[in-house]
Amino acid sequence: MSDPPKVAAVLIGRNEGARLLAALASIPGEVSPVVYVDSGSTDGSVAAAEAAGARVVRLDLSRPFTAARARNEGFAALGAEVPEYVQFMDGDCTLDPGWIGVARRFLDDHPQVAVACGRRRERFPEASVYNRLCDAEWNTPPGRALACGGDALMRGAAFAAAGGYDPGLIAGEEPELCLRLRAAGWEIWRLDAEMTLHDAAMTRFSQWWRRTRRAGHAFAEGAALHGAPPERHFRRETRSALAWGLGLPAAILLGAALAGPWALVLLLAWPAQFLRLAPRLGPTRAAFLILGKLPEALGAMEYWWGRLTRTRRGLIEYK
Repeated sequence: MSDPPKVAAVLIGRNEGARLLAALASIPGEVSPVVYVDSGSTDGSVAAAEAAGARVVRLDLSRPFTAARARNEGFAALGAEVPEYVQFMDGDCTLDPGWIGVARRFLDDHPQVAVACGRRRERFPEASVYNRLCDAEWNTPPGRALACGGDALMRGAAFAAAGGYDPGLIAGEEPELCLRLRAAGWEIWRLDAEMTLHDAAMTRFSQWWRRTRRAGHAFAEGAALHGAPPERHFRRETRSALAWGLGLPAAILLGAALAGPWALVLLLAWPAQFLRLAPRLGPTRAAFLILGKLPEALGAMEYWWGRLTRTRRGLIEYK
């Protein structure tokens, strides 16, 4: 019997076009097999991936699609011989040429670590303020971490033992998996190394709004799943979204109706928060962080409404 592969790769995407070809081309030759999971592309992505030598999985679209489910099916397509490491990545990203070597050596030297991730950068930060916000969001400090994002090198056996991603989550699946891995005794690390370039392609306010709304949904669902101590998963984020994006506006409207114009003094809470955050985050990021509480609160309420009415929320896509 042949030895299982040392490093394999799983990409997911839909209608990524040239971005998918660039993603596949960025994967080093020693990474094999490469699995591409397609969720109903109509732009020739499947044929292009096959021509590039990838093993293609076409998702059954009669079942609800999630990125978590796509990654799980990509991992399953690697076969019974679980690879030592699997590089998960999105089809709109390209790998840094040195990343696999750096991350693989780190995992080789640290057997207690299940996941290694590095710096994900936005490819075109100058294209829009929304792309720049993404780039800043991903600039997290190196060291032991609570979670990774969609791009990461994972220990295959740890991923398999954890049961993979929760396929029912429409967002926030990476922190949820990392929480379970940490509960099982594993560690998650962010390395001081370049990992991927991402093409967010966000040029419109509506795209940023939907992406932020999706984050609010993820916060509420994550808190519902794992909000109990000791993790208190996403409880702070959910409380913040609901307090600033729902509670404060409601208090202003109710106060104005009951107590008159004096209640409008509560409007000063937003500029006060801006003055508190701007020195640390910069004025643009601080302003969008405060404004983002509105779509986050909307996403959280959508999650709870769906739970109360027993209706499943579809994907919240921004591009």
